Amino acid sequence: MTVALPELDPRIGWSIRVLDATAGPGSPAPVLAEHTPDRVCSTASVGKLFLLVAVANRLQDGSLAPDQRIDIPEELRVEDSGLLYRMLDQRLTVVDAALLVGAVSDNLATNALAHLVGLDAVHAVSAQLGYRNTLMLDYIRHERTPDLPWTTSYGCAAELSDLILRLAEGSGPDQPGAELLSDPVRSRILTWLAADTDTSMLADSFLLDPLAHVEPEYQQMVLRHKTGSIETARIEVGHLAGPAGRAAYAVAANWPEGTDLRAAAIDAMRAIGEQIRRHVTGLDRDDAGRS
Repeated sequence: MTVALPELDPRIGWSIRVLDATAGPGSPAPVLAEHTPDRVCSTASVGKLFLLVAVANRLQDGSLAPDQRIDIPEELRVEDSGLLYRMLDQRLTVVDAALLVGAVSDNLATNALAHLVGLDAVHAVSAQLGYRNTLMLDYIRHERTPDLPWTTSYGCAAELSDLILRLAEGSGPDQPGAELLSDPVRSRILTWLAADTDTSMLADSFLLDPLAHVEPEYQQMVLRHKTGSIETARIEVGHLAGPAGRAAYAVAANWPEGTDLRAAAIDAMRAIGEQIRRHVTGLDRDDAGRS
């Protein structure tokens, strides 16, 4: 069974790949759907996945302690996405800061953790995993001046779908960077992603409770995902498991500055999400009572 893509707005630059996630760690994952999967897009907050890999590995090897408190350099203070900038006590533990990144894509917690482990270490994760066109490039910034990197993160669906597949299903021993994705590391990252509250894109079609979908929920689906939003982009990367199958997906939509095509982008993303839901559940929406 393949996943049918809807008609895609040609004004939007798309990078899409949907994989069958049932082949097993290290085995080639059949492609269920794709559209220009090697196109490199700005991916907003999705690059924070590499930060979470770096943090989880340092927690695992003991170079970071779970209860260690984060420091926030004044030059890296940002607002917008997240909750930490609104909190009275901002000296959270490392694990709580990482949870905020997974749950609400917290920008301030992101910068604090990236400063703690170092941007070079975050860059190294991508390279070790074998990715050439996908990276968390820079801190979150209030403004991107010409002297700063062009974006926070970038990537393509071919590599991002592989990343989320490996996070959810595991790596084969011969895959690049398999040592970075040990079972304890993956388990920790998936716990953080389980709290993601942004179900506004593909995940809207899964009809899950946005605030409580850690365990199997509607039609027995389990979702682990990460999203990214900026004025010119919407991106979602995720792994969806259901009673009839599992799928890993990456969908990135970019459009030119001076336009706002979020409605067209999100409509298409929801349509793709509906196809993925049907694939992993084998059910129509009105079959919920029989699931």
